[in-house]
Amino acid sequence: MPANWISTRAWLLMVPLLVVMVSVIGWPLVDTVRLSFTDAKLVGTEGSFVGIANYEKMLTGSNFQRALVTTTWFAVVSVAAEMVLGVLAALLLNQQFRGRAALRALMILPWALPTVVNATLWRLIYNPEYGALNAALTQLGLIDSYRSWLGEPGSALTALIVADCWKNFPLVALIALAALQAVPRDITAAALVDGAGPFNRFRFVVMPYLAGPLLVALVLRTIEAFKVFDIIWVMTRGGPANSTRTLSILVYQEAFSFQRAGSGASLALIVTLLVTILAAAYAALLRRAAGAS
Repeated sequence: MPANWISTRAWLLMVPLLVVMVSVIGWPLVDTVRLSFTDAKLVGTEGSFVGIANYEKMLTGSNFQRALVTTTWFAVVSVAAEMVLGVLAALLLNQQFRGRAALRALMILPWALPTVVNATLWRLIYNPEYGALNAALTQLGLIDSYRSWLGEPGSALTALIVADCWKNFPLVALIALAALQAVPRDITAAALVDGAGPFNRFRFVVMPYLAGPLLVALVLRTIEAFKVFDIIWVMTRGGPANSTRTLSILVYQEAFSFQRAGSGASLALIVTLLVTILAAAYAALLRRAAGAS
């Protein structure tokens, strides 16, 4: 069979998928770009052409700048904590002890829970009237009275980071645990015989096997954390006093709460561009790591 016919038939088989992708992804994206150059409202008017005014308004506005700082802080702190906790959990679960299989199964539960369920559970834990956290800290004598953890600007973002880490660090742990299975036991035993301590064994023997998988986990979690929406919307809706309002929350409020479809579309495209740049940088980092190995 001619090679060109095989190639043609392969493309023909892909036509239904291409049609679906263009319909579901392509057309909404094109329409979003069109809306971003207008002052259209969500309901009632198509709007008129305003050029790049929406982009200038969004990029120079204090709301965008504050949301960008909040999003960056949330992503950096939560991902860093998840990486550390994930590696520590993987090292623990890689040891031989009774009940290890059950503990491995239990560790998956936070990650398997839907984000809305996870956020609701943590809202109950942080409840200022009957929350488990307040009860525990009060009984331990660490605080004198119950606090509204999600109602205070100084603690709300930290509380969200804790909830996000609890849900997502098992993913990092599972990736690290899978990588630990590839570490040769004879190399580890030889390092132990040569007198290498736990830190040196981890640094020089284990870490080279973990570096690649952990980089993949870092890419996935950073991108997800940078465009976080659901857990914050369920727990605080961006409050109090906009202290937990991230870029995705700002996009939702601009487009749907304030019904400014044009400026909301421009902000959504700005966020998409930022995530794309972040993904491209990580992709280059992955290629460099793969080439070095």
